[in-house]
Formats: sequence, C-alpha cells, structure tokens
Amino acid sequence: MANQAPWDNASSTRSMEPPAGCSPTVPEPELYRSVMAILPRERDSQHPQDCPNKGMLRWTLHKKVQNNPANGLSLVWVLIKELEKAERWDSRKYIIPLLHTLMYAIIQTAYIPDELYKRIYDFCKRLLTFPHPYCTVGLSYTRQIKTERSIPGLMYQRMVTAEQRLKNEHYPFQERVFILADPQVFSASLEQVLSGDIVGTSSSAAGGSPSPFDHMCIMVQHSIQAALGAEQCNGPKLARALKDMGQDVESHFQEVLAALEQSAEEGGRGEGGALRGRLQRLYSVIVTDADSEPLSGGRLCDCPPPNPEMSFHMWTEDLDIWRVLAKWFRSSSISEQFSLSQEQEDGDLGDSPGDLMPPDMTRFSVMSNDSGIERDLPPGADPPPSSSLDSAGMTATWEQCKSEQESGRLSRRGGIKMKPSVKDGMVLMQDTLEEHASLGGGGGGGGGSGGRGGRRGATLQRRAGSCATQNPFSKQQRHFTARIVAMGDDRVMGRLAKAYYLFRKREARRLFLTMKVNLQFYYIPVCGATTPVSSVTENLHRSKENPCTLGSYLSMVDPWYNSNIKSLGCMIPKLAEMQQMNPGTSKEPFVSDVISYYVRTGQQPVYFTIYFVKITFTSMIRDPVEDVFLTHLEMEFPEFRQISASVRDKQKKSSGEACGAMVSLNYRKVTLSGRDVDRGMSVRTTGAQITAIPSNEAEDLNCLTMTLNEPPAKNKNNVVESKIRSSNIKIRTLESRHFTVTLDRDCRRSYRDVQSVEISPCLDPGYCVQKTIRSKFKLGEVKEAGLSKYMNKGLPLPINTFAGIIT
Repeated sequence: MANQAPWDNASSTRSMEPPAGCSPTVPEPELYRSVMAILPRERDSQHPQDCPNKGMLRWTLHKKVQNNPANGLSLVWVLIKELEKAERWDSRKYIIPLLHTLMYAIIQTAYIPDELYKRIYDFCKRLLTFPHPYCTVGLSYTRQIKTERSIPGLMYQRMVTAEQRLKNEHYPFQERVFILADPQVFSASLEQVLSGDIVGTSSSAAGGSPSPFDHMCIMVQHSIQAALGAEQCNGPKLARALKDMGQDVESHFQEVLAALEQSAEEGGRGEGGALRGRLQRLYSVIVTDADSEPLSGGRLCDCPPPNPEMSFHMWTEDLDIWRVLAKWFRSSSISEQFSLSQEQEDGDLGDSPGDLMPPDMTRFSVMSNDSGIERDLPPGADPPPSSSLDSAGMTATWEQCKSEQESGRLSRRGGIKMKPSVKDGMVLMQDTLEEHASLGGGGGGGGGSGGRGGRRGATLQRRAGSCATQNPFSKQQRHFTARIVAMGDDRVMGRLAKAYYLFRKREARRLFLTMKVNLQFYYIPVCGATTPVSSVTENLHRSKENPCTLGSYLSMVDPWYNSNIKSLGCMIPKLAEMQQMNPGTSKEPFVSDVISYYVRTGQQPVYFTIYFVKITFTSMIRDPVEDVFLTHLEMEFPEFRQISASVRDKQKKSSGEACGAMVSLNYRKVTLSGRDVDRGMSVRTTGAQITAIPSNEAEDLNCLTMTLNEPPAKNKNNVVESKIRSSNIKIRTLESRHFTVTLDRDCRRSYRDVQSVEISPCLDPGYCVQKTIRSKFKLGEVKEAGLSKYMNKGLPLPINTFAGIIT
C-alpha cells in the first residue's frame, strides 16, 4: 500500500461535509452495491418484469452523484475498479454498462484528479485491442478522456453549450431533441404525463424557468472547479459571486469558453498549467470582487448538467419532419447565434425560398418587359437585391404586387441560384460511404457488416456501427444535430422509416438540410394499454404477436438498452396510473432524465434495412402505389378472414387442397453460403406474414421471412419450405380475387383491392439521382465505376443504442 494513490483514500473523500440541501455522502460499499444492482444479468431476458427496477436504480445512482460532488469522485473510483476487474475476469458483458455509467459520472463530477484520469485513459486504451463493438466505444471514450485530462471541463462545456444553444463565437454547434409520440399508442393520460415531464425539466426546483445566464453560471462554476479542485477553489463563494452578477456573468462565460476552446485548438499541449493559471486569475477576479475575504480552498458545489432542450410532438398526419427541422434550422441561423460564412449563407438560406414556402401558398409573378440581363437595365433602375432569403418578399401580399405592376417600375426578386458541383452530388451518399468504408462495400440489398459469429458478413448479418479504427474517411462536421426520439410500437417505426425515405428523396431533388443538419434516430418502445381497437390490433391479439419487435430486437442485442430504454417504455403507463391516483404529488422528471441519458451516451447505431414495396391494384384506372416498410407486411384475402383455422384444416384433409386463393410467388432465396437463387411457385393460401425483424439470435439474418397462413402441401418434385427467406419477393393473385396489404401493422397504411406486390430493399434516393445523371450521358446499361461501386445502394435506418450489437 506504499504506492496508494491520493484518490484511494476513501476517508479523504468522506471527510467533506455535504452542503446544505444536498444528499449526504454515500460510503463506497453502498455505491458498490448500487453498481452491482444495475448490471444486466442473464435472467433479465427471462424475467423482463425486473428490468424496470434496474432502469430506476441507474437513475437513482446518478441522482446521488448529481446532488453531492463527493459522491461523484467515489463512484468514479468504484467504477474503474470494477472495469479493471471485468477485464481481468473476461466479463465483457459488464464492460459497456460500466463504461457508460463511468462516463456519465465523470460529466457530473465536479473535480477528478489527474492520476485517476490517467487510470481511466489507460483502461479505455486497452479496449482498442478488443473486438467490435468494444473497440469502437473504447476509441470514442479514449479520445474524450485524453482531451478531458488536458482540458478539464471541456466535455461538460461543449455539451451544455450545444444543448442549450448558448450564444457564443467559439463553439458554433447546436443540438435539439425532437420527441415524436404515436397518438395511436399514447392516450390522453399518457400524453399528459409525458408532456408534463418534459415541460417540468425546464423549471427549476425553486420555480420558474432557468435563463441562459443561469446555464452560463453553472458552466463557469464547473469549468473553474474542474480545473482548480477543492484545494484552490471555494465552491460556495464562487457560486454566490456568480449569482450576484446577474447578466454580467456573460463576459466571464465568454472568457472561460474562449480559454478552453483555445486550449483545444492547440491540442492541449503542456500539462494544462497555462489554462489553470488563466482560470485561477479569473476565479480571483470573480470572488475578490464579491468578497473581501482572502481566497482559500473549500468544498465544491454540485453543477448538475441541465437536460437538453426538448420539444414534444404527437405524430399526427400533418406533422412533417422536414418542415420541423427546417423551421428549427432557420430560427437558429437567422438569430445569429453563430456566424456562417458567406458561401454557407448564400448556399443554404439564399437558395431555398421555394423549399421553405408551404406547397399551398400562392405564388405571384411580376411581369418584366426587359431581357432579364442586368446590363440591359435602364440607367436609373434599382440595383438587384442580394440573394439572401427575403422574408418580406416571401410574405408579400397580392395588393403589393398589383401596385408594383400598375406603377410600371421593375421589381426583381431573389432567384434560386443553381450551382451544381461534385460535392453537392455526393453529399447524400457521403454518410453511407463513410459508414461502409471498413466493409468493402455493401450488397445490393443494403446488407450489414460482419462481426457476429464469423458467419457471412457481407449481406446477411444485420449491420452495427462500423469500427472507427478502420475507417479512413473523416465525418463531415455539421453545426446542427437533430436527435429524433420515436416513442411507440412498430407502427411509429414504420412511419419514421417512411418519413426518413421522403426526407432523403426531397433532399436528393434539392439540397438544403443534409449539408448542415446531422440526423440521429433513437427509439423508445412503448405499448399503450389503451390502443384503439382495429382489425390490425385484433389480429395481433389473436396471434399474440409482439407489437414492439424492433424494440425487442434491440433489447436482445444490447443488454444495457434492455435495462434502461425498454424498461422506460414499460414504466410510462405505470407513471400515468400513479399520477391519476395521486395528481397532486410532486415528481422528479424521470422520463426526461432517462431520455437525456439515452441521447448523450447512446451513440452506436444499428442499421435496419428499409424495404420498398410497389402495390398494383385490380382496377385498371388506379395507378400503382409506391411505399416503404420497416418491420412487417401483412397480406390477406378478406373473404377468408372469418374462416377459422379448424375449418381450414378439415377442408384441407377432406379435399386435399388448402383453403384460400391461388397466388404466384417469385422470390430470391437467401442462403448462408451466398449462392442466392431465384425461385417461383404457385400456392393456395388465405394470406401471408412477411417480417424483417428476427425473433431470436439464431435467425438474425438481414432478410425478409415470409410465412404463409397455411403451410403448403408437399409435392413429388420438391418440398416447399414453411418459412421463405428472401430479399426480393413478388406476390400476384392468379384468380379474380383481390387481397389487402397492411404495412408495419398500421391500419392507417392499409391498401385494399390489391392484385400484386413487389418487395425489394429500398434504394437510396441519392444513389438513384446519381445513376439517373450518369445514364443521361451513356446509352445502354450503366456500369458502376469509381467510388460508386463501393457505395451501399440501399437506404438503412440507423437506430442509436449504447453498444450496437454485442455478440
């Protein structure tokens, strides 16, 4: 014990008396028991009713750190010891949960000694030798810890600045959380609980809404404490001085932000002495101006990070994700919360008035009697206005336009400047190229990566986030990050997939948001107890299928997601019942806190293939419909719906033929060997279920699984499979009957009188645009060349989790 580190002495941590109004200091043995209680176990998947307790225990543990800085240092020490123990015992299933808990505790902790930072950094660096996803998570946290060690408080400062959109000139990044809830799942009580919880996060404990100056105060407090520690900083004095400043704290906030960002640009060279000296002088100025007592050390104050800005939306028919994001982007840009370059300003705001105008808004034209060339204008004509977005011009009334016509004066509006370039043409495919760089290209089916069991990883295995250590392409920096959190069952995920497809399709025609806004998707599975009764829900109850198959899959491959996020969906209905029974009780914003934890630490995506479906109707005057689905497609013949399964079996035994209509099936059979073959057959059936999400790990193939309602009979030539695995399927009725198609179990996306359906992996609209452009200059078949042959042609939907897929 001669080489015992300073933080190993638990008595030094416990000697700090807790500040008034804060939770007491928790002994390390109790923290150890709390950490052991939140770790996922094998029985959690067998007894899912115990999972909500683990999510609540994790939230309670972080609340203890949030309410007392002394608990944070003790918890960090306990967690790093458990991580090293898990490494020695090769208990990899505990590494990801412990590591995420550790990093979130570091954000909440007021001060961490340099020796402890070094120990955490060494452990994260050793994770680089682990397989995926441990190496990916380890690399991300290794970089963060290395930067945080040289520049204490930088991670906290950047996170709060971006999430609260604080005005500054040094860190021009902004984030926003958009929560989209399915009204078919959320009843009035559930909606009230969720919206009330989110609104409650913007209210402080003392009442009122925290202003940007309050966020600046806690950022200055945290940065100075993180750099100086308890020996050189008196937390209560600093907090009191910052509070008394009021709006004058903004100048100190800008100075702290400039100091930390300057150190980050310099790469954190040196031992941080210059940064600490600069913050020490600022601390002296702040505290000395407010208190004449000599400066001395003391206990530290807690600086809990506020939850990010969230907006809650019920996803009705009139909600358009593109317009919501465009409105947020425009409001953030025009408010000049950061400065854009002239090229960016002209390219984004000036080129897109047509995209920002509602489609039903009347457009007015002004007659011009000249050639339209600037040099042909008369000498006294007004110069043309700038090409930036003219808000007054967009909202001009008909009377204004008419008066200008009558006066005969030439009026010029800002036009749309088309500047086609290679960068614009490739921007939609850049993300896909970056993500697939380490894979050597994807198949035509938009397949996934390897890394699961060593089986064929090119097209069959579902793909998780690629290993960043093998990715030579740097991610394009975008100043805006929109975190879209979908809440509901498989129906809301189907709508999200369709909205994402329409978003990419619109951006392929006219780039506006793609180059500036980074989209991050999150999913919280919620099964409401008051779901409206429909034919689809009746079928679900009759077949006892899981309405949240995608959420169950994510819980299967990521145990930490199962403990924290799937459990949250189970607790929301219970919280609604508790609030109805005790409406006057005050409550902590539990839902918002868990969502904040999810969007901050869940950065490893799992990619789900979006499938394209072309529906042809029996009526010749009705045009075919193109749509997409993500999890499930159901087809059935309405006239056979009322026939029970027992009657079908009796009819099959007596007549030798199955009950139903005759259909033709053409599909490409998917095999593990990669030798996919095209097959076709005719069968009699009453319907079929086509699923894209596997129900267990043994069948985790990135393909469709089609199950007929009646198992087809065996013939002499071959044996028809009960389950057909394919990536391309075509179904066509051979009789004068029609069937119904329902996408993603959503009765709002149901099609009747259908004659045939064609299903294939959805192509990226950006790739389709590039292929169309190339075909204009070449006759015949267009061959892949250059980088295009390495690109994934499919359009996957990335859903962020904590670890991606753990083998």
